[in-house]
Amino acid sequence: MKKIVMLCLSAGIQKTISFECLTPGEVNRSKSYRYDASGKAINSARVLMQLADEIGSAAANSPAAGKDSSVAASVSVVCPLGERNKDFFLEMANDDGLNVKVVPIPGFTRECCTLLDGKSGQTTELVVEEPVLECDSAPFEEKLMNLLLAELGLDDGEKADALLFSGSRPPFWSAGIIKRIAAAAKDNGILFMADFRGNDLLSILDEYTPDIIKINEDEFWATFGTTSPATSGDGNTNSASFAANPEEQLSRAITETSRHLNNIIVVTRGSKPTLAAEKGKPYHSMSERVNAINTIGCGDAYNAGFLYEYLATKDMEKSLEKGKWCASRNAECLRPGVLHD
Repeated sequence: MKKIVMLCLSAGIQKTISFECLTPGEVNRSKSYRYDASGKAINSARVLMQLADEIGSAAANSPAAGKDSSVAASVSVVCPLGERNKDFFLEMANDDGLNVKVVPIPGFTRECCTLLDGKSGQTTELVVEEPVLECDSAPFEEKLMNLLLAELGLDDGEKADALLFSGSRPPFWSAGIIKRIAAAAKDNGILFMADFRGNDLLSILDEYTPDIIKINEDEFWATFGTTSPATSGDGNTNSASFAANPEEQLSRAITETSRHLNNIIVVTRGSKPTLAAEKGKPYHSMSERVNAINTIGCGDAYNAGFLYEYLATKDMEKSLEKGKWCASRNAECLRPGVLHD
């Protein structure tokens, strides 16, 4: 059985609201709504559990689901939750069968609202950030690290196979915690998959390079370059070759970055093909056309599928296909971070 630990510093309570037609500037009355425990790692954990159950029971009926690469998985999630509304979050997480290990912190767990426009098919996400806490985060960071180390099995010898660390770092947590989290995996031979960007990602590349980096196209350019190859930092057009072949330029940048870091980089691009590289070897994965209902959580579903397959086979092409399959099934659902409603 594979033991997989998820870590999320920015869990949220997700409210998904459906409208027949959403009109900005007008009074809009919803036709339905629902609440879910959410956050990037939470969504990934829910998808990974559903995926393991479906494949394990031979219920998946898509060739992309791959019954020949089934693997039993034990999944847990470590996350801080605001003590003012953590019980509501945990009630929903327990209903989903999620194994959530909590570090209570002062204040509220943040809330997010997803607005679904039935007429246009558009998804609008509203992230309601809580105020920065005016207290010392150091004691809470120690609790978080102690809990993470315990879940990774570094105390009892039942070492985890993988750590997925995804989501942004709220200002409450010091920048130094990123390196401590990365070190917990890398120093102990645990596969480390990262889905975050910017300075937090750059801060660990010299010493604790993630085995797998999965980010979207905008996040890739924001982290490893100034912007998309079609435009310069000030918004002016670059050379004609850049503008004419932006996908080729992106693929080349991913490949060279992967070769330099000696790791796997996967860059998802919504409905456009996913581009990836493994230690300098490029890969290209076409997207699947689906009747999308709610696109929130698709990237998290992709993480779950890719990681599940990679742990089972170490095959990049199969892993990219499994990630795509999970993201596509998520888009067809009302709930965020699921394979089926």
